[in-house]
Amino acid sequence: MKKTMKLLFISFLAISMFLVGCSSKTSNNADGKKDPASSGGSKKDTLVFARGGDSTSLDPITTTEGESFKVTQNIFETLLEYGPQDTTIHPGLAKSWEVSPDGLTYTFKLQEGVKFQDGTDFNADAVVFNFDRWMNGDADKFPYYTMFGGFKKDKGHVIKEVKAVDANTVKFVLKRPQAPFLKNLAMSPFGIASPTAVKKYGADFRKNPVGTGPFKFVEWKQNDSITLEKNPDYWKKGLPKLNKVIFRVIPENTARLNALTNGEVDIMDGLNNSDEATVKSNANLQIVERPSMNVGYIGFTVNRKPFDNKLVRQALNMAVDKKAIIDAFYGGKAVEAKNTMPPSVEGYNDAVQAYPYDLEQAKKLLAKAGYAKGFTMDLWAMPVARPYMPEAQKVAEVIQESFSKIGVKANIKSEDWATYLADATKGKFDAYMLGWTGDNGDADNFLYTLLDKDSIGANNYSFYRNDKLHDILIKGQTEPDQKKRNDLYKQAQEIIHDDAPWIPLVHSTPLLAAGKDVAGYLPHPTGSEPLTNVYFK
Repeated sequence: MKKTMKLLFISFLAISMFLVGCSSKTSNNADGKKDPASSGGSKKDTLVFARGGDSTSLDPITTTEGESFKVTQNIFETLLEYGPQDTTIHPGLAKSWEVSPDGLTYTFKLQEGVKFQDGTDFNADAVVFNFDRWMNGDADKFPYYTMFGGFKKDKGHVIKEVKAVDANTVKFVLKRPQAPFLKNLAMSPFGIASPTAVKKYGADFRKNPVGTGPFKFVEWKQNDSITLEKNPDYWKKGLPKLNKVIFRVIPENTARLNALTNGEVDIMDGLNNSDEATVKSNANLQIVERPSMNVGYIGFTVNRKPFDNKLVRQALNMAVDKKAIIDAFYGGKAVEAKNTMPPSVEGYNDAVQAYPYDLEQAKKLLAKAGYAKGFTMDLWAMPVARPYMPEAQKVAEVIQESFSKIGVKANIKSEDWATYLADATKGKFDAYMLGWTGDNGDADNFLYTLLDKDSIGANNYSFYRNDKLHDILIKGQTEPDQKKRNDLYKQAQEIIHDDAPWIPLVHSTPLLAAGKDVAGYLPHPTGSEPLTNVYFK
């Protein structure tokens, strides 16, 4: 995110210290924001962004969760970038590129004169360093790198080599074509880090991030706030427009809205749909919609009994009234999910028939599976609001009640967000609530990333594997013809639907709210956006 602090701060300091003592809007002044009423009408230059959970790492390649990317997107930059509110490909740290006719060689011309926030040079050697670091790791260290077919030691690894042609030219040679290769390079996890800083901090780089982005890291108070300041040497001249960005953790959605209403924060995510009317009725606030590209789901860990039985998984799919959940918690800002990818992604299979809400048929399937009297299970619910599920605990209670109608007793459990994700990765849950916001707009990023056997230990928390599905997904990566890719992904969705490793619940349109004076904020469908162009009116 953004960072900055300019030196008219000194004259403001005495005033702000006085206001901290006498104003109920303590966050405004304590956070260094300039109150127009007390500073001669000068505009604020610090943005406070309130969210439900903390980041788990500030080294983006080491995590898969969106709260981290929300911050790191402002510290690091990728070789390529997406459009402001879509996943079209644009120049980033690479200003141009060429692709060989066989789709195996990509040559990138890099921006010149770019420096990392520690003053060292960004160049082709830095790109090679980052990819060498990632490809020689494993899924525990760098879970998202599996987007490139595993790691250097793995047979399916796509990248043969990355080499510096000269200081400003880097070449990628692939073992096989990968259709979403360019889109993958633009994903948040593949932000280019300072080699000097990585060597200096080692494992602690996740707490001391250094990239080329518009804001640089200042401070991380765990479970409280992350502060970024403007990068004075940012290579895009005149940017960013803010001096400082503070990400504050306020777990409860209602408490975040109260903080926004009181002027303590400037933007909040995870707005309850039931609060939309309240925000619209406040002349000082505005509603912001994030373009939808997500899925919220319940996953089953399929190597644990009784979830290793497909009939059990299908029965539980039939026990959930998705329409009732949407009516109760989404205020019309969601659609029922039947596939593991949203309709907005090319290759979506609308011909798949959704599991009906049918309690009697669900009971019959349980009996056929040998569980006529039902069973007891743990249902793990997310402790934080997410774009695809703003009220996870309440949704879990509804699902608990639904399961009870077919004789399944679900004990709701939860834990802190970082531990929750770590335990899900290790397959410690019977069933778990999670979701996914697409990273690059490609079907591969949902199907391969979330449910291929290559992704077990990374984002495939269900430990689901299907060899036929794997072969189809690898063909989908390799096939250059988009129409043929779409046909393959439609086949993949049919296999996944029948095996039912998940209960796909919803595709939501996430709501945010902001102060009326916030301008230039464009939420991205991937869930993480640089705040480079945000300013106060």
